[in-house]
Amino acid sequence: MKDLPKILQVCPKYFPSVGGLEEHVRNISERLALHYDITVATTDPTSTLPREETINNVKILRFPSWAPNEAYYFSGKLKKYLSENSDKYTILHAHSYHAFPALYTAQTKKDNKMIFTPHYHGSGHTWFRRLLLKPYKLFGKKIYDKADKIITVSKFEKTLILKDFDVAEDKIVTIPNGIDPEEFKDIIKTRKDHRTILSVGRLEEYKGMQHLIRALPGLDSDVTVEIVGKGPYKTQLVNLAKKQGMTARVRFYQDLPRKELLQKYADADVFVLLSNHEAFSIVVEEALASKLPCIVARTSALTEWVDNKNCYGIDYPIGLDQLAELLNNVMGKRANPTKLPTWNETAEKTEELYETCLI
Repeated sequence: MKDLPKILQVCPKYFPSVGGLEEHVRNISERLALHYDITVATTDPTSTLPREETINNVKILRFPSWAPNEAYYFSGKLKKYLSENSDKYTILHAHSYHAFPALYTAQTKKDNKMIFTPHYHGSGHTWFRRLLLKPYKLFGKKIYDKADKIITVSKFEKTLILKDFDVAEDKIVTIPNGIDPEEFKDIIKTRKDHRTILSVGRLEEYKGMQHLIRALPGLDSDVTVEIVGKGPYKTQLVNLAKKQGMTARVRFYQDLPRKELLQKYADADVFVLLSNHEAFSIVVEEALASKLPCIVARTSALTEWVDNKNCYGIDYPIGLDQLAELLNNVMGKRANPTKLPTWNETAEKTEELYETCLI
């Protein structure tokens, strides 16, 4: 039997870690493993996960790292592994401009091919990260230079990269993230005596969940906010709910099993994401797949979801009265998007790109 081409996916974190990037890499890797020998090289800042394991035909290598405030993911051992083993792989596929594993991949690339999926936001998410972004660009540009092809997940991300980096447009291919439609079948909405605003994502200030808590006192008393996720901004959100006297109406969840998260989508009355920076937003796509109407900030790639039928936009800076009015108008409506990209399509288009590199 002919040996399959060896592909190395390099990313800051991987399953069982949860997030948009983690879901992206897991979903394409497990599907591509049908046609390639797939290995994922990633980091584990907690040092609690297995150093090596195979899940759904994907071999996972985890390296210890230092990730202050769950950012950057410095890992000398990952870089050492890449230095010694990079040329054993036919294609290197690096993910995330905003963390060091992609830079390590570019620095250690030999004569093999390299694909880069930046998941680029164009900004740091704290004042300190924004401060570091400019000097990092001197190094980060090397990733774009070394890449044979660049995958963007939205038109917005492609436009942003062309603006911020000297990249030839024909080097970029846009392949959206997807969903698995089978996951959303046969989920029945639970009857309840209140209405629910749902928001899902990493708990960072830029995600905008604080605006929901501030708007809550202006909504009917049967309206609750459910926030699913974890991150450094959780303490501020909890304290804000206390200050607003809304502790009983704001509920936090984290590390939910997949089935429970899908049930949250099914049970909610509206999904809201008021983020400043998104390259795509898988959670909006998942909400729409659950027939849940969405409200998003008219920023970054979120604007591409707005159609004023299934997904409604609100401008920054967020006005609380305007937000409350929009929530009242949208809650309880049913979304019915005609077509959403699937993970199978994402994997197929990625495979097509790989094949052009193998010629």
